[in-house]
Amino acid sequence: MSQTNNPLPRAVADTYVDDLIALDPVTGTYLGVAESSSRLPDFSPAGLRTRARLARDTLARLDEAERRPGADSDIERRCARLLRERLTAELAVHEAEEGLRAVGNLGMPAHHVREVFTVTPTKTEEDWAAVAERLRAVPAALGGYRESLALGLERKLYGSPRPTATFVDQLTEWSDTDGTGRGWFEDFVATGTESLPEALRAELQEAARTATAAVVELRDWMREVYAPAVEGAPDTVGRERYARWSRYYNGTDLDLDEAYAYGWAEYHRLLGEMKKEAERILPGAATPWVALAHLDEHGKHIEGVDEVRDWLQGLMDQAIEALDGTHFELAERVRRVESRIAPAGSAAAPYYTPPTEDFSRPGRTWLPTMGQTRFPVYDLVSTWYHEGVPGHHLQLAQWAHVAGDLSRYQAVVGMVSANAEGWALYAERLMDELGFLTDPEHRLGYLDAQMMRAVRVIVDIGMHLELEIPADSPFHPGERWTPELAQEFFGAHSSRPADFVESELTRYLTIPGQAIGYKLGERAWLLGRERARERRGAAFDLKAWHMAALSQGSLGLDDLVDELARL
Repeated sequence: MSQTNNPLPRAVADTYVDDLIALDPVTGTYLGVAESSSRLPDFSPAGLRTRARLARDTLARLDEAERRPGADSDIERRCARLLRERLTAELAVHEAEEGLRAVGNLGMPAHHVREVFTVTPTKTEEDWAAVAERLRAVPAALGGYRESLALGLERKLYGSPRPTATFVDQLTEWSDTDGTGRGWFEDFVATGTESLPEALRAELQEAARTATAAVVELRDWMREVYAPAVEGAPDTVGRERYARWSRYYNGTDLDLDEAYAYGWAEYHRLLGEMKKEAERILPGAATPWVALAHLDEHGKHIEGVDEVRDWLQGLMDQAIEALDGTHFELAERVRRVESRIAPAGSAAAPYYTPPTEDFSRPGRTWLPTMGQTRFPVYDLVSTWYHEGVPGHHLQLAQWAHVAGDLSRYQAVVGMVSANAEGWALYAERLMDELGFLTDPEHRLGYLDAQMMRAVRVIVDIGMHLELEIPADSPFHPGERWTPELAQEFFGAHSSRPADFVESELTRYLTIPGQAIGYKLGERAWLLGRERARERRGAAFDLKAWHMAALSQGSLGLDDLVDELARL
């Protein structure tokens, strides 16, 4: 472990980042640390214990740092609270041995192994040599993950059956992407044809085949050993485990029953708005989703995968031009963001990857096509305000931009999901407030996206806690939630196709407590803005507030409202 003499909390936090990168080269690659490019983490039980030991040691050093003169300054205090809250939440998850049953359709160790290659540098011969070494590390990484799952079986800590089945399907696709026996890793190497050094070509191809063989081995074990062993286990996690995960993803101990009621209140509010907007598109439509189905066939759309990627790039470029100088003040390097198509075998939801610390790799948005080549725009506009500008990109790139004034931990590693997702949903609402969603198609798509986030609160909490559906619900009043009812409810209140709905419900079973952070995080951002406006009165400046808010680095929902209100 690296050392700093008499450190204050920010120095402790940054030392933790250095030590974490040594254990987790995936994090290092996302930060742009060149030395990480050839390695993969240890996902075995021993590797999980080593990371937990680092967290405990860091908390002990933080105890000392908080007693030193200067530790009570705002910037040190904010960093210390974040570091303590995050590491404590992570340790609670570790001590409950959740890592021994980490199976699902996204965010699991195997997904990290594959996805890190999409952000690994591939410009030079040295880069490709590191890629070859990282490919050869895939068997050990997946083997360590399998060792953890096997220990979970031994201890009767079972992953959920439905996410397990989906994961097996994903591994099958990764091992044979086109039906010819060539896997995702061979495809990855093949796409680098232009920059691939001839001297390394055979070595890379062999390393890619080795990585694919490891995927096949994991797939076969999951299918033949793990899936039968967890058959009959519950898909949902119950109140105790859910509360633990909710703390991890939201940075606060939520009143889950109040949050469930809030989800229903938002559902009823949004349904009323959607009905009005749907009437503008298809008068007399029985439901807003009938109008959205009409748009699927007859609304504005983009033909072609390359074309939709370029269209989304243009949408983000236009947003930057319109917002910079009026509602935000953006550094030149923050203005750069790229639109990308997600690799095959991804989950259905679009996502964003932040820039490296030096911005040598820009922030990127990713669209999973799910085999489609025709893309209605009504559900893309507000989604790209969420994923790109002014959503995830402006926040996470700004954090990276001001990292020197904060700490690396606050800017990159210590992200609280509900903070970031709450900002991104706030960004969608902001664009509506600013008049960017006056087109009826775009606005109904925005409301549909908002409804999806309200439904997430309802079904994620409802099915994991097996809560009762309220008497005033139009859907199965008085019954208790199950995953099957949750999928039916989601499908009836979403414009998304059946495969998207299926993927989403599997996601909620995979990472319980994460999906509720969008609406609950948005509520925190709106409340913080309202209190800042009340505090400053006529002197309140929205642009200045936005930039101050985006320059604080990560905060849990415990702290977010209070800190935003002070700005």
